[in-house]
Amino acid sequence: MDSEKGLFHDLMVVEFASVLAGPSVGQFFAELGAEVIKVESPKTHGDVTRRWKLTSENPSASVSAYFASANWGKKSVALDLSSEEGKQLAYKIIAKADVVLVSFKPGDAEKLQMDYDTLSQLNPRLLYGHITGYGSEVPRAGYDAVLQAEAGFMFLNGEPDGPPVKMPVALIDLLAAHQLKEGLLAGLYRREKTGLGQYIEVSLLASAVASLANQATNYLVTGVAPQRMGSEHPNIVPYGTIYRTSDGKEVVLAIGDDRQFQVLCQILSEPELAQDARFRTNRQRVSNRDALHPKLQELVSRLPQKELLKALVAQHVPAGAVHSVPEALAQPLVQNQLLANGEGKPQGVRQVAFSGPASRHFSISEPPELGQHTWQVLEEKTGVSSAEMQELAQKDLIFPVKSGNL
Repeated sequence: MDSEKGLFHDLMVVEFASVLAGPSVGQFFAELGAEVIKVESPKTHGDVTRRWKLTSENPSASVSAYFASANWGKKSVALDLSSEEGKQLAYKIIAKADVVLVSFKPGDAEKLQMDYDTLSQLNPRLLYGHITGYGSEVPRAGYDAVLQAEAGFMFLNGEPDGPPVKMPVALIDLLAAHQLKEGLLAGLYRREKTGLGQYIEVSLLASAVASLANQATNYLVTGVAPQRMGSEHPNIVPYGTIYRTSDGKEVVLAIGDDRQFQVLCQILSEPELAQDARFRTNRQRVSNRDALHPKLQELVSRLPQKELLKALVAQHVPAGAVHSVPEALAQPLVQNQLLANGEGKPQGVRQVAFSGPASRHFSISEPPELGQHTWQVLEEKTGVSSAEMQELAQKDLIFPVKSGNL
């Protein structure tokens, strides 16, 4: 491996995906050194997230904060796939590619002639990663908020006496992205053995259900449907429970066994609480959680947050401060996960979170302007002349200006 270029420095990924799930996969490969070419439509002004801006953002900027969450390290090519000329140029690029990422609604890839059957004829080694809402046989677009509702996440999220609540990030999109990364890595391993590419499809629904984890098995084993519990855990107490300290700050406890609970009580200067028949074992604490929480809250409220957390961490009792997003991103251990722009200001977060030689961090480019690399990529990958590109630009089939592309 060329350690200066990344594990996938000789891999080419062509991304036809938009929003979050597919682009997250593209950035993952870019961070590991792959050349990732993001093909965007000039008709629709590119990936829709370019226009999903906060009121505090520059309204004329081509790169929004949302777009920057999943598009570092890529080259943007503005190309009209609905035209024959655009399609043929895309085919020339795909013929040299290793991976294609798409998030077309089922049926749309066939209409555009960008489906796996068509592209695999051009490139038998091609891995075709397709993110759908409900599977390739269901012609229904998938949206994260809808899938959070339909897969049970929204029902489970929220306070017991409150309404269902959506997660504050597009959780199902991110889960599907991880599933597709795994599928493509398995596909690359298979290709090393067989020399053949393959179609890999991941649905938002399947990814969500796979991630219900113990909530799903709790129901399947017992027949009792899980209910909203706020930040409480159905199987462990106190786990996920938030308590307020003497200085008005908040801590969360994640007690996983009886020993940890005993040490917690010692730190709180109430060791006899761990010997109370109602709380001695986790099973008893689960049954008597309503009696335990007020007692713990009273004890926690006697100590300031920093002092309490220092003692808990020193004794290996799982606990942490409840951070705001700025506080979370300011942590020293997080700094290596942040991506900085040309001025050194953090503007993004790495998709690669594992460590080891294969994940060595190196500099990657900022999220691209719409069509920033159109002329460069077409010249390099398709051999089309500048004169021909001028004609395509005049027809609005590619991004219409050359300045800043090279």
